[in-house]
Amino acid sequence: MPDSPSSVPEPDLLLPYIGQVRVRICGILVRNGALLLAAHRGMLPNEAAFWSPPGGGWQFGETLRECLQREFQEETGLAVTVGRFLHLHEFKSDTLQALELFFEVTPLDEHAEPQLGTDPEHSTNAQLLTQLEFVTPRQLGQLLPTQLHPVLRDVISTDDVFIPQIRFQG
Repeated sequence: MPDSPSSVPEPDLLLPYIGQVRVRICGILVRNGALLLAAHRGMLPNEAAFWSPPGGGWQFGETLRECLQREFQEETGLAVTVGRFLHLHEFKSDTLQALELFFEVTPLDEHAEPQLGTDPEHSTNAQLLTQLEFVTPRQLGQLLPTQLHPVLRDVISTDDVFIPQIRFQG
């Protein structure tokens, strides 16, 4: 994982999301003291990975639970049960804007291993997801804050992710 990003992000990868408001539904899965996180490229300079819980855009006609089950299947290959609502996060930059809802998830098969999936909004050559990994709180602490989703930046123990947060911009 890169230590110090210094060049500009890849705007072409983010083009489908620029200039629109998105509602993202994300899942927090804890196993053996670690969080399942996905590394995204194109969001930070110098090809630095941005680590976030799996999730994605809510589509018309879906319930929130259906969206999260679909996104988890696409990104991790896991079928999940959606549990309690945990966090609300508002994100706004000059070009991107999202409202993110985070829920606890548990796999239907507790022995199933996640596999890096694909994002259907992107071609095979332009996938944002580059890695899927169970990450301990100690490993989170070794990353730059900009490499972590804001709901993960203060995590000292996996128990911390179950303390509800509401984070508004500004």
